[in-house]
Amino acid sequence: MTIALWCVLIAAFLPIVFTGIAKFSGPGFSNRNPRDFQARLTGFRQRAHAAHLNSFEAFPPFAAAVVIAHMLGADREWSDGLAMGFIALRLGYGAAYIADKPTLRSLLWLGAVFCWVALFVIAAL
Repeated sequence: MTIALWCVLIAAFLPIVFTGIAKFSGPGFSNRNPRDFQARLTGFRQRAHAAHLNSFEAFPPFAAAVVIAHMLGADREWSDGLAMGFIALRLGYGAAYIADKPTLRSLLWLGAVFCWVALFVIAAL
C-alpha cells in the first residue's frame, strides 16, 4: 500500500482525534447523549468539535483524489507528497482552530484544499 493510501486511513481518523479533544479535555462528558453534550461546549472544546465536523467535510474529496490519482497512474512521489502535505496541513488546521487562530486556520485549510485539487490535476496529466 502506498503512503498516499495510508494517508487516507489517517485522514479518516482525524475527526476522532478532534472530537476526543472536545470530549475528554474537561469535565462533564457523558456518552449517554453526546450530541447534547457537544451542543453545550464552549471555548477551545467547542472549536475542537468544529474541527471534528470540518474533518468529516474535508475527507471525501481528499480520499477521492487519492484513489483517482492511483487509478490513473499519477506519479507516486507526487501523490505521496501531496497526501502527506494534506495530513500535515489538516493537523495544523485543527491545532489553529483549537488555538483560536482564524487567519492561520483559513490559510491551512486553503493549503489542504490545494493538495487534493493538485492530486486531481496530476491524475489528469
